[in-house]
Amino acid sequence: MILQSLAGLPAFLVYFCTGLIAIVAYLFVYTRITPYNEFQLIRDNEPAAAISLGLSLLGFVAPLVSAIAHSANVLDCLIWAAIALIVQIIVFFLVKVPVPNLSTRIAAGELAPAIWLGLSSLAAGLLNAACMIY
Repeated sequence: MILQSLAGLPAFLVYFCTGLIAIVAYLFVYTRITPYNEFQLIRDNEPAAAISLGLSLLGFVAPLVSAIAHSANVLDCLIWAAIALIVQIIVFFLVKVPVPNLSTRIAAGELAPAIWLGLSSLAAGLLNAACMIY
């Protein structure tokens, strides 16, 4: 019975590691797109950066979860992860339209723009995840 339960372990490890790699890639790309250094701001105890980055990460992970659950194989999963990353980058630029100085305000520690960006990223990610159910 235990061996039967562990039969799926190799697939679990492949998809789990694929997910981790996708998350690291997302954080690498996303933090290069933004004009401020999120990780430095977080190290400096700046909640605005942590809120916006953390919620954008959730906005990426939601469709990643959907891609893992619904993909035909690992390559398919990675393609949909790349699409999720592109959606998050687009959202970053779109939410700056009504708040043109968004990046400066987040870097300055203002919470309202950080919450706006983060929740917009999460909303887009949830919509993205729902659209990946194919």
